[in-house]
Amino acid sequence: MKFQLFGQPARAGRLARHWENVRLEAVVERNPRGWLVKGTVAGRPGRIEVFRAPAPPSFVLNNWQSWGPIQAATPATRFPELEAIVRDYSPYLFSPLPDELQRGPVGDYFLAWDGGLAGFLASRRAHPFFTVEGNELVGWLDYFDAEFESPVALEPLAVLAGGPVADLLDGYARLVKRAGRVRINPWNPAGWCSWYHYFGRLGWPDVLENLDAAAADRRAFPFDVFQVDDGYETEIGDWMSPKPGYPDLGGLARAIKARGFRAGIWTAPFSAAETSRLFAEHPGWMVADGGRPKPCYRGWGRTIYALDTTHPEVREWLDATFRGLRRAGFSYLKIDFLFAAAMPGERRRRVTPIQAYREGMRVIRRAACREFVLGCGAPLLPSVGLVDGMRIGEDTAPHWKTKPSPFQGPNAFFALKNALMRQFMHRTFWLNDPDCLLLRDREIDLSRNERELYALAAGVLDNMIIDSDRLSLLGPDGAWLLGRALALRGGRARVEGLLGEFGEDAYRLESRGGRAGHVSLAANLSDGDRTIDGRTVAPRSALIL
Repeated sequence: MKFQLFGQPARAGRLARHWENVRLEAVVERNPRGWLVKGTVAGRPGRIEVFRAPAPPSFVLNNWQSWGPIQAATPATRFPELEAIVRDYSPYLFSPLPDELQRGPVGDYFLAWDGGLAGFLASRRAHPFFTVEGNELVGWLDYFDAEFESPVALEPLAVLAGGPVADLLDGYARLVKRAGRVRINPWNPAGWCSWYHYFGRLGWPDVLENLDAAAADRRAFPFDVFQVDDGYETEIGDWMSPKPGYPDLGGLARAIKARGFRAGIWTAPFSAAETSRLFAEHPGWMVADGGRPKPCYRGWGRTIYALDTTHPEVREWLDATFRGLRRAGFSYLKIDFLFAAAMPGERRRRVTPIQAYREGMRVIRRAACREFVLGCGAPLLPSVGLVDGMRIGEDTAPHWKTKPSPFQGPNAFFALKNALMRQFMHRTFWLNDPDCLLLRDREIDLSRNERELYALAAGVLDNMIIDSDRLSLLGPDGAWLLGRALALRGGRARVEGLLGEFGEDAYRLESRGGRAGHVSLAANLSDGDRTIDGRTVAPRSALIL
């Protein structure tokens, strides 16, 4: 593979670059798997071109955060629907550099193709990304407007050559794990979440109804965690004050624990609604623009602002909030809309948005201590080593899909597709959360085949298994699918078909070493028949091979 590093043909050894008071020093190493680039930079580097190579005809394109897509793409791939999302929801949902999304394909952190991969191994200060410029693939590190008086570490770059894309992604993930010194939590949760039946309408009687149902039939519902999602709090940002009708948070956790489950709770810790007490009392805690709080996104029919995690009082508030949740009895902490902390803007200290995000996450990690932290809506690579589990796709939904676009909003199709495409992150970056299983056969627009496909795939992938049904609607077949998914976990899984080898949206899953032994699963997410290992697989269905 021929490529350039820092504008020069790649070669092993040391190199130095100086420009406009910027000092860059790097070491380029060759090894049997490819190349590794490490180094330091000082000054105000802005945006640095690190890598340049001929663009492959097709490649795996990854977005920067949980809800963003990962998919096969070509240099001609475009996403025209992004303009409406940037206008109506948030400019920063799918990139901290939204202007780049309008220029062509952008792959965050890595790009992989059959025979090659270029990937950054960390995102501690800079935002690493790849663009396609004509017939060339270019890798960048963007430091925004930060200035470093003393040298700081470059985000390492690995360039791997040879082998199919699935093997290259596995190799890349192992390098990320080593670079981040990641320790994987041995507990792979199974549980219940309130969101996908009740959404924001969740009331305390609903919590009690499902708690009692789960406790009454532990055979059908073998959950170890019971998680209350969005809907309990008085306002986005006011996490410690439940709505009228709820007990205090200690009473909520005690009710869950009294029935034999670990207590779980949802927050969006870096977000504050314009109508929240948090925002009213502390507008100076928000990321700003021109000295005024800067809107981050629209949600819940409100404008949402982002907390400035470099502000010492914000860090104290985050620490007190999560220590308070632990004291109340919660040992499973789902934290959502995390991208807000990485929004560019004015902060108390001049750091990059990536540094600000990691500062906030480190506060939460320390306050959570050894309790399980599940990230969601999060910048992916900057979160490595700071969470136990991670949502690695967009929200699922009680319907399959409505439009052929990864930016169309919640649906089961793209949630499952992302789980398949990002399997290489499981047990290397963290434990993958493919989002909730929906197994009820009433009040839902998913067919039986679609529900089975999702459940079996999540099990074979060894992912977290969280059900989100009103349990009184979960009949014998739904309970069987839940048990089957759990029985398939425990193996080391591999996914093939990432570049369409079996046809678009068709995959072969292989799991070895789990309780079910060697399992091969054909997963056809498409609307037409697919042939996998000589077997015809019907649309939107799974087949054990």
